[in-house]
Amino acid sequence: MSYIFTDWNLIDYAEAWQKQQQIFDNLLHNKLHPEQPVEAVQQVILCEHPHVYTLGKNGNANNMLLNPEFLEKINAVYYHIDRGGDITYHGPGQLVGYPILDLEMFQLSLKSYIHQLEEAIIQTLAYYNIAGYRLDGATGVWLEPDKDTARKICAIGVRSSRYVTMHGFALNVNTDLSYFNYINPCGFVDKGVTSLQKELGYFVDMEEVKEVFKKCFSDNFLPVL
Repeated sequence: MSYIFTDWNLIDYAEAWQKQQQIFDNLLHNKLHPEQPVEAVQQVILCEHPHVYTLGKNGNANNMLLNPEFLEKINAVYYHIDRGGDITYHGPGQLVGYPILDLEMFQLSLKSYIHQLEEAIIQTLAYYNIAGYRLDGATGVWLEPDKDTARKICAIGVRSSRYVTMHGFALNVNTDLSYFNYINPCGFVDKGVTSLQKELGYFVDMEEVKEVFKKCFSDNFLPVL
């Protein structure tokens, strides 16, 4: 059983959350009840969201620095959700990916899955001659992680049950980085954020980034069952 790429383009966060939950539930149902299968396809969903802040299930609400009135003023919404990780921001110009996969099909642990997802992002950045790295103790992809200029370009937060995954990553492409000023991104107070546009000095074609990522992801996730 392989997987497909699905592009939801710009979609409301709550709608996307509901849709990916349904796909996740169907895949999980088929694992638990193979005698009563429902329609379910493993897929990697790509999309963008209107301005939204999300806090992981074990995140610290104090890292959300805004009150409801200011959220409305900046045209943003807020959700406390069921993924791992702390608080992050999603918005236009950011490539969000939701791989909904059965990791047993790839013979991957959750830790290995996150490592492979980071690798796909690192390879995507390499296409643009940007060196991405991991940072010990923190998921995601960073630039210059060992320097005072350490900055995050991609956040990762996932949920899994019976090795079926949902949620995923957020890669800053042409993101309005000012929205990160209102939170402690991923719980960090001493590190910055960046984007492809900021690093390269020009507006980056989102469709090109998607195609580069799909190639890198496919190279790192080859079903073995």
